[in-house]
Amino acid sequence: MLRKPPPHYARDYARLVDALKAGFPLDTAMSNAVGGHFDAIGRIERSIVEHFGLRPGMSLLDFGCGSGRLSVALSDLEIDYLGIDVVDDLLAYARRRSNPAFVFRRHTALSIPRPDDSLDMACAFSVFTHLQHHETYVYLADIRRALKPGGVCVLSYLSFANPQHWPTFLDAVAAGKGHGPSPLVQFIEPSVIALWARELALEHVATVDATAAPWGGGRLGQNVAVLRKPS
Repeated sequence: MLRKPPPHYARDYARLVDALKAGFPLDTAMSNAVGGHFDAIGRIERSIVEHFGLRPGMSLLDFGCGSGRLSVALSDLEIDYLGIDVVDDLLAYARRRSNPAFVFRRHTALSIPRPDDSLDMACAFSVFTHLQHHETYVYLADIRRALKPGGVCVLSYLSFANPQHWPTFLDAVAAGKGHGPSPLVQFIEPSVIALWARELALEHVATVDATAAPWGGGRLGQNVAVLRKPS
């Protein structure tokens, strides 16, 4: 029987992490694997999820947790935390640096490994930027299933409507010409986020441009959208 090949996102990120580990010290490689500025971006991500309602005692799914930028920043907070990613090396690093009560799991399927109505919040920072649109839609549908009524999904994305994101597109063009291993880079327009929210019966609570930081903790560099499952 032929083995099913790994999905593109698992294959591409494993190759990227292997290349980074071969070329850099471990801490640098693990930071570069999630875009760099490990501590600073982790603090910004924490300020975002807290701005949109994360509080002690809540359950949080950190979808595409990577090497633990957010989990490290949240380690002093008493929450029911689950981080999922597709690369064991990233998960091992995140597990080592984060609150020992936090749970990390490798998960490559187009699904969310949580029961129905079990999450107060799900976040996906720079995850849908590396997926095909139909994959993002499938994940969003399952995130909706797993959210409690009134639960929220916080996601970041790149948009052609934002001139600051154009250099990222040019970098992807260069990578596509064979200049080193690189995962897919996907752009999503705000109108598409709004369409998906409408079709999935999610309330489109907020869209924040990459140049703004209403949470007061610095700019993330990607647009942020917040979707809520109706109560």
